[in-house]
Amino acid sequence: MDEVVVVDAPERGRWEARVGDAVAGIAVYRREGGVVEFVHTEVESEFEGRGIGGALARTSLDAARRDGLRVVASCPFYAAWIGKHPDYQDLLTDV
Repeated sequence: MDEVVVVDAPERGRWEARVGDAVAGIAVYRREGGVVEFVHTEVESEFEGRGIGGALARTSLDAARRDGLRVVASCPFYAAWIGKHPDYQDLLTDV
């Protein structure tokens, strides 16, 4: 299995998980001031079950922490993922 590489694509307002030359999944966000809102996550069907969504969440949330951002998890996947990973719950805000 090829390595999953997660990169920020701010010009498209999303994080992208790449496997080889393919975009395997995306996490769409809106960033305003010190808050980043994750609004939608999608993994291509041929890449499901390979941890793509988790890689997107972990990498983007680690970046939010590094950049001092608060997080709004409007996306149900992000809300559920953060719920299962308590070490990220301190990032959440209702703003």
